Amino acid sequence: MKKVYTIGEALIDFIPHEVDVSMSEVESFKKVPGGAPANVAATIAKLGGKSAFIGQVGEDMFGFYLKQVLAENRVDITHMLHTNKANTALAFVALKQGGEREFAFYRKPSADMLLEREYIKTITFTDNAILHFCSVSLIESEVKYAHIEAIKKVKEEAGLIVFDPNVRQNLWDDQVLYSQTIQEFIPYADILKVSDDELRFITGEDTEEEGINHLLSQSIKLLILTKGKEGVTFFIGKKKISVPGFVVQSIDTTGAGDSFIGAFLYQFSLMDKKLTDLTPDELVSMVTFANAVAAMVTTKNGAISALPTTKEVVNFVSGK
Repeated sequence: MKKVYTIGEALIDFIPHEVDVSMSEVESFKKVPGGAPANVAATIAKLGGKSAFIGQVGEDMFGFYLKQVLAENRVDITHMLHTNKANTALAFVALKQGGEREFAFYRKPSADMLLEREYIKTITFTDNAILHFCSVSLIESEVKYAHIEAIKKVKEEAGLIVFDPNVRQNLWDDQVLYSQTIQEFIPYADILKVSDDELRFITGEDTEEEGINHLLSQSIKLLILTKGKEGVTFFIGKKKISVPGFVVQSIDTTGAGDSFIGAFLYQFSLMDKKLTDLTPDELVSMVTFANAVAAMVTTKNGAISALPTTKEVVNFVSGK
């Protein structure tokens, strides 16, 4: 079985008790674990795969809570560090009807941003390693260079690199620099996952077709375009295949994309195959499973706490 390493932020999401009101009108919040890389690692482990989280949290109650949650979900936390130089990142969320979100982040800087490149040099990867990362931690800080070191080490071992930009524009003051930074990291990726509403920002192209063609001109092996409840279209080789999503009563889309890519990587980690050896039928099956996981997550609040088991996903897909 391949092992999936995720690198980046683990943080606290504060989910509102009130729905369909602005952030300033929310009166109370519920604390839940979050952070895209942490969500992905938890998804893989909850489904039965092997995952490890590489990152840093504060020496505070939130940091110890996050570490406990990931451990309880069977994520390898060997490389989850604590620092007293900054606090654990916080994200306050406002929810609209249908689960769409508004974010306010407390992260200037936060503990995750101080993860050092020198620590990554001590981690040993193998050719069975899969490294997943997002763009939030590519802001100019120590953690950006920790990412570069991790990517370099995994590539040296012929492991697989997975990039999900997971765009959060309000975390960057310079939007042009943000888009350029994402573009700079795309060539590292074997798998690139983007959502349809991120295409224009990432590529600078006006239409979906132009954006996709721009990304396909890169050296990536598999492009995954997610479209929310409309499903997913993936591109591999010269093939373009669309897989429908599942219709559910969504209340919170936080972590849906993370659980999708986590579920996809979980299935790939079980296979004794290279990415380019996967058949279209195998990919459709993997994407259908991942779509189901993402749909199920949106029916509950919280990304990690909403994760289903493999048995629950199988029953959901079969209509039981």
